[in-house]
Amino acid sequence: MKLERDQVNSAEARQGKAVPEARLLRKQAGDWLKARRAAAGLSQVDLAAKLGLKYYTFISQVENGFSRVPTETMQAWATELGLDPSAFAKHLLVYYEPELHRLLFGTKP
Repeated sequence: MKLERDQVNSAEARQGKAVPEARLLRKQAGDWLKARRAAAGLSQVDLAAKLGLKYYTFISQVENGFSRVPTETMQAWATELGLDPSAFAKHLLVYYEPELHRLLFGTKP
């Protein structure tokens, strides 16, 4: 029982430590996305409309690090922002899945 409890506590500690880092990375991704949206001359409302979203607040949530661009919509986001979809997804992977990015592409983003 003790070993099992220690494993659970260890997992919770790792998760607790990772959560702030993951949130910080999502916020950095959001800042990057906000800059790309501004460079494209789009407001949050404009981008939401182009993506077929009912509410622009999802754009705000992504830009503020509370949410991520869903994988299945990355191509649409890239297209509306005037970016190459492959490069867009690869760049977001640095923030959303840094270890996977490192494994796939090496240590330098």
